Amino acid sequence: MVHQPPSGARDLLPLDVAQKISIERRLQQVFHRWGYHRIITSTLERLETLMAGGAIDRSTLIQLQDAEDGELGLRPELTASIARAAAMRMAGTRWQPQRLYYNANVFRKGPDTGSGGQQEFYQAGVELLGAGGTVADAEVLLLLSECLQSLEIDDWHLVLGEAGLTATLLEPFPPNVRQKVRGAIANLDRIALETLPLSTELRERALLLFDLRGRPEEVLPIVAKLDLDLPQQAALNNLKSAIELLHQCQSKIPNLKSHIHLDLSLIQTFDYYTGIVFEVVSSSKTGQRVLGQGGRYDQLLGLFDPQGQNSPGIGFCLNIEDLHQVLLTEGQLPTQTPASDWLVVAQTPEASAAAFAYARKLRDSTHLVRVEIDLESRETAESAREYARDRRITQIAWVNAEGLPTIEMVN
Repeated sequence: MVHQPPSGARDLLPLDVAQKISIERRLQQVFHRWGYHRIITSTLERLETLMAGGAIDRSTLIQLQDAEDGELGLRPELTASIARAAAMRMAGTRWQPQRLYYNANVFRKGPDTGSGGQQEFYQAGVELLGAGGTVADAEVLLLLSECLQSLEIDDWHLVLGEAGLTATLLEPFPPNVRQKVRGAIANLDRIALETLPLSTELRERALLLFDLRGRPEEVLPIVAKLDLDLPQQAALNNLKSAIELLHQCQSKIPNLKSHIHLDLSLIQTFDYYTGIVFEVVSSSKTGQRVLGQGGRYDQLLGLFDPQGQNSPGIGFCLNIEDLHQVLLTEGQLPTQTPASDWLVVAQTPEASAAAFAYARKLRDSTHLVRVEIDLESRETAESAREYARDRRITQIAWVNAEGLPTIEMVN
């Protein structure tokens, strides 16, 4: 029998892991510099938590059944779990806002799962809780920009939308087709939009929403001409303010790159966003990829708060697999696993304990020292040298029964 991982799962071998860790460490350093602290939530959650009040489609969840706790599932993203943890265990904290980051795997079903499509993904991201307004929006977007800068990814742009404004612009559509219109816009499916049973007026409106994308200076005047009510006008003004602040930061922060494309047809897969939403899109040798996404969710924490009290929040996640593919193509990831620094060889069988003791001494250095014990009973010293060369080990310590080493540099 050939034992393969289940459909949608995969194994990461040592080089894959070394490359993944290289990405995660660079991101973690940026998160730390901005004052964010790591949070770890449960991989397993109650289904009602994962669905976030219906914002996440149940069909995308990988579900489990537990007799005591009812319906359980694997998290498809981290924001709802972090909102639950914050609302239940961090409520009332004196130090608002809360700056949290994560580095974790998520699980979700897609349309191609039946043919072996991927179901497990890795993400790194942040959640800024308890802070609303343009300045908080700008912090998260600037942090996102610095993450990409730390990874030395240059060919990217920010696609910026406004979930609350887009949702209200969809309200004139009848309830029985509104979700289909929303889905067609979210999936950029113009053909589906044109074939929906809509009146001429509503079809023109749907196509207008579909095409509300481009440079901010081109799109904003078109939106301003629509018949907007006060909440819609306020949402549009907040979006303008965020864009203006980002442009001001660009003029003052060296090497800050933030190429903004406005897209008011942008609708995220998870429907808990209430304000600005965004995607980071890269155009590299591997083709166009969505490297990350996020947005503002000012009503999500209230779903989990015992008193139903809302608190603002905004965050983003970066897709590690997509970052990995871009960086691998650009030659910015390790091509080998780290080599050991030492090979410790017992000169005789009686010297084995002394060899382990000497290896321990080497490992106790203040810096990371990788030390291997030679496990073979070799007929010649040259075979140990060949092993060291194959493993890219530069130093051998030949240890006798008294624990005294003879050091040799390997050429």
